[in-house]
Amino acid sequence: MKKDENFQKQYEEWLENTNKLIEKYPEKKAQFTTSSEIPVERLYTPDNVDETYMEQLGFPGQYPYTRGIRPTMYRARNWTMRQYAGFGSAEETNKRFRYLLEQGQTGLSVAFDLPTQIGYDSDDSMAKGEVGKVGVAIDSLEDMEALLKEIPLDKVSTSMTINAPAAVLLAMYIAVGEKQGVSKDKISGTIQNDILKEYIARGTYIFPPKPSMRLITDIFAYCAQEVPKWNTISISGYHIREAGSTAAQELAFTIANGVAYVEAALQAGLSIDKFAPRLAFFFNAHNQFFEEVAKFRAARRIWAKIMKEKFGAKDEKSWQLRFHTQTGGSTLTAQQPDNNIVRVAMQALSAVLGGTQSLHTNSRDEALALPTEESARIALRTQQIIANESGVADTVDPLGGSYYVEALTDEIEKKVNDYLNKIEDLGGAVAAIEAGFMQREIQHAAYETQKAIESGEEIVVGMNSFKMENEPQPELLRVDPSLGEKQTEKLLLLKEKRNNEEVSSALQALEAAAKGSENLMPYIIDCVKKYCTIGEICGVLRQQFGEYQGV
Repeated sequence: MKKDENFQKQYEEWLENTNKLIEKYPEKKAQFTTSSEIPVERLYTPDNVDETYMEQLGFPGQYPYTRGIRPTMYRARNWTMRQYAGFGSAEETNKRFRYLLEQGQTGLSVAFDLPTQIGYDSDDSMAKGEVGKVGVAIDSLEDMEALLKEIPLDKVSTSMTINAPAAVLLAMYIAVGEKQGVSKDKISGTIQNDILKEYIARGTYIFPPKPSMRLITDIFAYCAQEVPKWNTISISGYHIREAGSTAAQELAFTIANGVAYVEAALQAGLSIDKFAPRLAFFFNAHNQFFEEVAKFRAARRIWAKIMKEKFGAKDEKSWQLRFHTQTGGSTLTAQQPDNNIVRVAMQALSAVLGGTQSLHTNSRDEALALPTEESARIALRTQQIIANESGVADTVDPLGGSYYVEALTDEIEKKVNDYLNKIEDLGGAVAAIEAGFMQREIQHAAYETQKAIESGEEIVVGMNSFKMENEPQPELLRVDPSLGEKQTEKLLLLKEKRNNEEVSSALQALEAAAKGSENLMPYIIDCVKKYCTIGEICGVLRQQFGEYQGV
């Protein structure tokens, strides 16, 4: 935007007075910097935004969706309050789910233990010591039935953070719905199903990239026909950020992965406007408040342009980036854990001001253990206070038009597009992952952040500054150490009472289908209904597909 003469005069007066003050009281830094190394100016004016910024800004619910994907946003309805939960047995987690729903949570989000995430049964030697520790142990349909007991699947949507064996857990969910009398076309929810970020940042992969992408596109195709309300993938930047990336890297690598999934689906013969409206994203809300707001706004704009201009999608829903947000786990401290309540509140507020569709707020004690019931309640209340007492949901995109926010949004968009061009030059996301490009970029960013924390340049309240001696320790949640034995006993009983001839037949049919090119979802659903275990199903696929060994 151009400055008029009066503005120019006022600006020069302000600059002169500011420079005099700086001579008397020097600033801590000549140029303040965010974690993504975007310079932050002392003041933002119309000169900091592009002359066409109003065109880029647009209106809520209109392309390119900078201001939100719905015209009314939270004036019509609040975001889904979806607290991530899961620990110990299916019965214990079911109790926590029902407690959170009673406290006003509006959607479920399931955390699975590590053996489940990498396709091992609880009685496998690989699972020893990990059963039920970081999430709930699910070995078979029997466990899934217990997990969802008395939860009406036609009324509650469920997000499942599961990737390599996502098809198996989705099959179990479908089977439980049918047992409740809820047909496939009535259930709603999301599976994370994002294997590429596992290779980049998280590590809970099983199969190599090619067969993994086959499983993902099989889910896309099956759900487009049979489970139309299900979000078939949640393309995740959350774990990329937790691994140490900057905000721009989180966005760039996530969107690059999204492009790879779209290309894989198109190569599999799927129509873009059939599957693209069910794609969803999952982002981190970190500490740099305004940068996070700008990141979410830039994400919508970038994805809309890619889907419309690169892929030629016609359906407006294919252009819209819908996303879930979780507050930053890596920002929480074991020291003075009550401080984490404040951190989480600020991060949650940035997600809401950025236009999220769904939100999880971390609990204060998660740097130490799984959250207690009290901590989980406080985390949920944080969202409810933002929704009902702060007023930030009363108008759409209240920060829209801020010179600072718009300039940050533009800067992040530029940085992300630079990364996307580099990744395209490398041959796309899969090739960039195989070459270790994204991994190296994240490692470098994480190293620089850790150096800044250890030197004290970056202040972490209560940890490297404003410390306390002999601070009180909170009461922590403890998982039953005998759970592994109990799950093993349950598996033994299951294998005795199920029809093992039907189990063997279903697994053989899956093996034959895996050797060919048929869609695997119907075969996996059949295995699940026969009470094949997750270890048995993934074992068959391991034999056919092999295991990924990393770079």
